[in-house]
Amino acid sequence: MIRIDVIWLALGASDLRGGIDRLLGQVVRGFAQGAQAHHAYVFANRRADRLKVLVYDGAGLWLCTRRLQAGSFDWPRQDVGSLNLTREQLDWLVAGLPWQRLGAPQPTAITVI
Repeated sequence: MIRIDVIWLALGASDLRGGIDRLLGQVVRGFAQGAQAHHAYVFANRRADRLKVLVYDGAGLWLCTRRLQAGSFDWPRQDVGSLNLTREQLDWLVAGLPWQRLGAPQPTAITVI
């Protein structure tokens, strides 16, 4: 439905009380190339129990919100920079799962004699 080629996390806490314009301002200030077509920008509040995703589809902006009723998202602790995620990692993140473990090497089985 909405094509997303690249997913970015805006690290640190964001003020999610504002709407599209406030988040777009953060994208323009925080990402070197500004909003790019088919890129998604993910923001979290201080408690990491709410996410907002801003997507520019080349013609307009989409804003999606997700709130957990209990617990928090496994949001990165760094407060500056950005991360590039795969679609599968984003799916895990928004489900509240430990997405950093996705793609981690599996432990090697050791046989003890």
